[in-house]
Amino acid sequence: MIFARDKSQMCNNLLQYAHVYAWGREHGRKVISMRFSYKYQYFHICHTNLTGFGWYLLAKYLAALKLLPTASFKHSDCNREALEQKMLRHKHIVVSGWNVRFYDLFIKYRQEICDLFQIDPQYTEPVRQKMKDYQGIRLGVHIRRGDYAEWNDGIYCYDDDTYARHINRFAVMHEGKEVHVYLSTNDPEVTEDHYQQLCPQVHVHHLQGSAPEDLFMLSECDYLIGPPSTFSLVAAMYKDIPLYRMDTPNTEAMTPEAFHLFDYWFRRII
Repeated sequence: MIFARDKSQMCNNLLQYAHVYAWGREHGRKVISMRFSYKYQYFHICHTNLTGFGWYLLAKYLAALKLLPTASFKHSDCNREALEQKMLRHKHIVVSGWNVRFYDLFIKYRQEICDLFQIDPQYTEPVRQKMKDYQGIRLGVHIRRGDYAEWNDGIYCYDDDTYARHINRFAVMHEGKEVHVYLSTNDPEVTEDHYQQLCPQVHVHHLQGSAPEDLFMLSECDYLIGPPSTFSLVAAMYKDIPLYRMDTPNTEAMTPEAFHLFDYWFRRII
C-alpha cells in the first residue's frame, strides 16, 4: 500500500497524488490519498473505499512511529531514481513531497485520474444551469490574488487592468464572435460590473462560486487564461482546454499559438 501525503492547496494535492497514483497503477500497487481522506471533499475519489479518515490516521501515526518508511520528494534536487527504488522495495510506504514526478505515467492514466477527480454533482449542476443559456466562445479567466501577493515576490499578482487588456485582446483575436467571459478569483473585491466596463466587447459573468464550483466552471470553458497556477492547469486537464499562461503582464505575448493543451503546461509547472 502506498500512502500519498502532502501539505498544500487543493490542486497541488490533486496533481501530487495523481503522479503517485499513476506510478502505483503501472506497478500494480494500491495508492491511498491521505489528503483527500479528510480534506477537499468535493471529488469522486473521496467516496471510494480506499479514501477515508481511518486510513489517514493509520498512515499518519505509523509514519510518526517510524513503522512506515517514507520516500520524500520534498526537494527539487532529490534523487528520484533512489526514491523510486525505495518505493519498489517496500510493500507499504508513505510517499510525500511536491517534487514527485512521473509525467509519462500520469498522461498514460490521465483518464482514470480525471474520473477519480470528477467533481460531485451538487457543485457541478448549479454551475451547469447558470452557463447553459449562453452561446458563443467561453473564455475562463483565473484572477489569482491573495497568496499571490507574496508568492514569487508578487510577480504574478496582476491588477484588473492587466486582466482586462488580455480579455480585450482575446476578443480582438475572435472578432465577429460572441465571447462570454467567466471570472474565477479568490479576490472578494472583483466585481462583474467593473470588468464589464473594462471589457465592453464581451459578456462578463462572475458566478462567485466555491472552489469546486469555479474549478468546474473553468473546465466547461473553451479557452483559459491566467497566471501560473495549478488551479487553471487542473481545469484544463479534464477536457484538454487550450490554456494561455500569463507568465508576463505583456499582452503581446498572447497569440493564438501561445495557447497550449494540458500536457504542454503540465511539464512546465512553475
